[in-house]
Amino acid sequence: MSMKFSSKGPLLGIRHLQVILLLIAIFIQIYVRFSVSISVVAMTNSGKLNPNFEEFKWNTMEINYILGGFFWGFTITQFPGSFLCRLYGVKIILFASVLGSSVFAFITPFCVPLGGWRIFCSIRFIQGLFQGLVYPCIHNHLANWSPIAERNFLGGITLSGQDLGALVAMFGSGLLASSNLGWPGIFYISGAVGIGWCFVWLMFGSNSPSESNWISHHEQKYLIGSIDKTTITESIQKIPVPWRAIWTSSPFWALLVSVCAEAFGFTTLEAQIPSYLDGVLEVDINKNGLYSSLPYLALWLMGFVYLFVSIVLLKKKVLTLTILRRTFNTLALWLPAVGFIGIGFIEKEHKLLAIILLTVMMGLHSGTTIGSSLNTLDLSPNHAGMLVGVLYTLASGFGILSPLTVGLIVHDQHDRRQWQLVFIISALVFFLGNLFYTIFGSTEVQLWNDSNFLPAKGDTHIRNKDIEKQSK
Repeated sequence: MSMKFSSKGPLLGIRHLQVILLLIAIFIQIYVRFSVSISVVAMTNSGKLNPNFEEFKWNTMEINYILGGFFWGFTITQFPGSFLCRLYGVKIILFASVLGSSVFAFITPFCVPLGGWRIFCSIRFIQGLFQGLVYPCIHNHLANWSPIAERNFLGGITLSGQDLGALVAMFGSGLLASSNLGWPGIFYISGAVGIGWCFVWLMFGSNSPSESNWISHHEQKYLIGSIDKTTITESIQKIPVPWRAIWTSSPFWALLVSVCAEAFGFTTLEAQIPSYLDGVLEVDINKNGLYSSLPYLALWLMGFVYLFVSIVLLKKKVLTLTILRRTFNTLALWLPAVGFIGIGFIEKEHKLLAIILLTVMMGLHSGTTIGSSLNTLDLSPNHAGMLVGVLYTLASGFGILSPLTVGLIVHDQHDRRQWQLVFIISALVFFLGNLFYTIFGSTEVQLWNDSNFLPAKGDTHIRNKDIEKQSK
């Protein structure tokens, strides 16, 4: 007897609760990551912010070790995190990721006075290891809980947590450091909120609709129907990963090039332009809470603009999903590429214009969420977590290349010409990366997504009869 599936799910359901929990998880993790740049300033200059708390005499190199330690750990666990999600399910791995990162945040004020910058750097490295598990979990969970008709909306809402986390970290951390809680309050609050989230996640989180104890029968039928239509297999750990097919897939390579280009350019946009504004235009936005938070406010708000515009365009069938992703990715990379060139020619007399341009560039860049960030779910819902593990591991390497490039080119922070060369390189990376994605990017579910796509002997893959019939 065949099961009849509901064509439309409830307006509010457990799938929305899953998305809210994912949003909060990303928010917590991003806050923990970004707030350290503010907390380090407070810890090394507590006399100005709050003299009631201990101050540490760390030099620039030691501070850079603290800030950079996180990303080494973050890069290491991206790919293993994909396998762990497949083996043990998202629920337990995401729980471990948030719990580990939050516990180490909470104990930071107790440990740093004992071990100085070295123990702080070690804690950041360990937090990076835990947080490297997050994005494979997020994409894997979205694949199991997002009907294809709602994927942009649910995915966009989920990933908005990263922009909100950065915004609150940049604006709220300084307020906490100046309050009665002092710089330890930054760690206590983020750690406590993360630990509290873990208990809620254990209660309501579920690997799939069929495992949820809270979902209604109506919503479960709707989601199972969607799973069938998008060829998602719940027992994903039993499906072999078709590596040969993945690495010879042009849509995958288009996505990989775009994500790596985005990582390189965004790191320059986020971390290096403020240094340029300070060195060349003599405006340190990091010392102004409003200025430092404006770009992240634009990033967060524009994410919703892109999201709702995409919903309207798809609903009215103005654009196909493939054209939509390419268009939004183009807006998010090519327009900021022009901004890179322009900001290098702004004079000191127009400092406010430079801050406005940086804010606009950050806002426009949020289009990558609807552009390339959700593309893994299009190509292969079954292997979305694995794809993210590969993509983000390689992209993290390109993110590390950005400050290295700046270090090789910029020997004088006040030399505009040296910075202009950095911006030209970043603009070219943005332009060429998106050009490749525009030509080869796709939203078609790949044949190697199917659970019946089996590896053949040697280095080739074969399709079974069902897939051959489907292709005909």
